Amino acid sequence: MEFMFDTANIEDIKKYMDIYPMTGVTSNPSILKAEGRIDLFSHARKIREIIGDERSLHIQVLAKDAGGMINEAKQILANVGKQTYIKIPTTEEGLKAIRVLKKENVNITATAIYSKIQGFMAIACGADFIAPYYNRMENIDIDAAEAVYAFREMIDRNDSKTKILAASFKNISQVNQALLAGAHSITLQPSLLHDVFESAMVKKAVDAFAEDWVSVQGKTGL
Repeated sequence: MEFMFDTANIEDIKKYMDIYPMTGVTSNPSILKAEGRIDLFSHARKIREIIGDERSLHIQVLAKDAGGMINEAKQILANVGKQTYIKIPTTEEGLKAIRVLKKENVNITATAIYSKIQGFMAIACGADFIAPYYNRMENIDIDAAEAVYAFREMIDRNDSKTKILAASFKNISQVNQALLAGAHSITLQPSLLHDVFESAMVKKAVDAFAEDWVSVQGKTGL
């Protein structure tokens, strides 16, 4: 079971990396948009500096054709590091790029997965991770949990090394469903975790414990 941050915000990564047992950081062009006009490569190197070499860093290409994807992948590897996972959309051109890059032993995360056949093809092409978009699948009336279960069954049946990196969550309930359905990994925004652990109900319970102790002992510490 692995958890990753789906963000490119430097301060959030610094803050929450010491709290949660995160194993990596993922991003895409939409996530990077939230950081304003940045230099992608220097920004990615800063993230790598924070998370260290023991955690994975996933960066997405922007090109839509296989040749462009391969070229951008090589730019990312040259400027950020060869251990970087290249996120490639699971289109026909994406599959073509994945097959070429895997022959060169590039780490690949197949992303923008909305259907079982996309996931199955990415697994067959040797992607290291497949990223089904959980909430977006549910928005178009696809049973996301059932799809994750099917991906896991196919991976286990074929002794594949591919891992399921479930993404695109609206709430923690969906995160739990994806894990129970068989996802190896989860990527989510830190704010989703923060809202759960700092909820009013949790705070109320913690405050009540302290108040009960003080009412008997007359002091706040043990």
